[in-house]
Amino acid sequence: MVWFLICVGILLSGYFTYGKFVEKVFGPMPERPTPATTSADGVDYVPMSNKKIYLIQLLNIAGLGPIFGPILGALYGPVAMLWIVIGCIFAGAVHDYFSGMLSVRSNGSSVPNVVGEQLGTIARHFMNIFAVILLLLVGIVFVLGPAKLLANLADMGVTFWVAVIFAYYIIATIVPIDKIIGRFYPFFGALLLFMSVGLVIGLAVSDHNFYSQGLNFAENLHPTDLPLWPLLFITIACGAVSGFHATQSPLMARCMKNESAGRFVFYGAMIGEGVIALIWCTLGLSFYDNTEALNATLAAGGPAAVVHEVSTSLLGSVGGILAVLGVIVLPITSGDTAFRSARLIVADFMKLPQQAMSRRLMIAVPMFVIGFIISKAEFGVIWRYFGWANQTTAMIMLWAAAAYLAKEGKLHWICTIPATFMTAVTITYLANATIGFNLPMQISTILGIGTAVVALVAFLWKFKAASRVALQTDL
Repeated sequence: MVWFLICVGILLSGYFTYGKFVEKVFGPMPERPTPATTSADGVDYVPMSNKKIYLIQLLNIAGLGPIFGPILGALYGPVAMLWIVIGCIFAGAVHDYFSGMLSVRSNGSSVPNVVGEQLGTIARHFMNIFAVILLLLVGIVFVLGPAKLLANLADMGVTFWVAVIFAYYIIATIVPIDKIIGRFYPFFGALLLFMSVGLVIGLAVSDHNFYSQGLNFAENLHPTDLPLWPLLFITIACGAVSGFHATQSPLMARCMKNESAGRFVFYGAMIGEGVIALIWCTLGLSFYDNTEALNATLAAGGPAAVVHEVSTSLLGSVGGILAVLGVIVLPITSGDTAFRSARLIVADFMKLPQQAMSRRLMIAVPMFVIGFIISKAEFGVIWRYFGWANQTTAMIMLWAAAAYLAKEGKLHWICTIPATFMTAVTITYLANATIGFNLPMQISTILGIGTAVVALVAFLWKFKAASRVALQTDL
């Protein structure tokens, strides 16, 4: 528990130190009107209070990722907690802040338009397709996950709960954002708070010992010897750095009344998600005697089985059910906004205003039909594609943020360094994974690092060339 508290303390201090530094580099302008007031439409552009926006942003981004990912990441040992802390402060929260604030500066534009403004038309068209695919995968993953948990609580079958959750998603996707999302999420937030605090207290007073596995950060403890690089950085996405968040931040960018709230809403919500990830990673490391025991439970029923077993054991039957409901809330409150974001991205691309219900249905219905069909595929395969697409989106968004800072003559390295790292991660994974090119790890790593270096050199060259042009123009 001591190591867990140290990690939480570092995360919180990161918000007040590095988060403030990132905010200073960007330079928010409190006097500048935001899209919530300049483009208010009563559907998607709706002014809300900072506290409500923060809570919605946290629930939007904190789906199954910061629970299932850290549980799976715990198989690698305590090093997983290091990645959550370092990744969250220096990559994930930075990514979320810029994806939100660049959207604010672009009248609440969705991520493809934000990327396109900084990286060009080709990048915009690529992200239009890629982001919608990612959001469909997210929505499907966040249907199947909670459906399995609900099936464990109430024996009505996974298919029944999939249908129920899809029905809710349809309603939440097409109604104005303040009717369901803005009204009921505070209650869901209370449930999330109970789950988080309750499990930490339950672990603290139990006889489970984190140190039974030792604090060995150098050793890979994975029971099946899966490589730490690059799998850990794909497995733990939400809670460290996640491209899905770039699709969610514009939702709240359209509701934020002042740019000065950006650090609290975007950087702060990511820190909050990092704490959730730390809780579940700690539970995975502490509840079970070793990674072999954790892996046995995962093999029997997946991360959902771990959630159910840990929650009911630490909090009893009633408390365990409430904790599991808290875990169920997270993916559902992210899945509905995933489909909502996909609707808005398609609407932006088609230049189709969304005030009329018929136009919202025109986009939403085909998406849900496609999503339901894909949901019939194997969950593990969908999750792997989601993991790669998620981190690739984060990489692209970080490069877009770096380009913005470079054009503005600001310290682009706060985005360039994590963008370069995530380029190496995603390319290595794609080259090595069975869902990719299935190349040997050594060759995959060379390709990943080589691509990252080439991307960095190209970025620096383009920035230098742009600076020369600007200087000549000034002269």
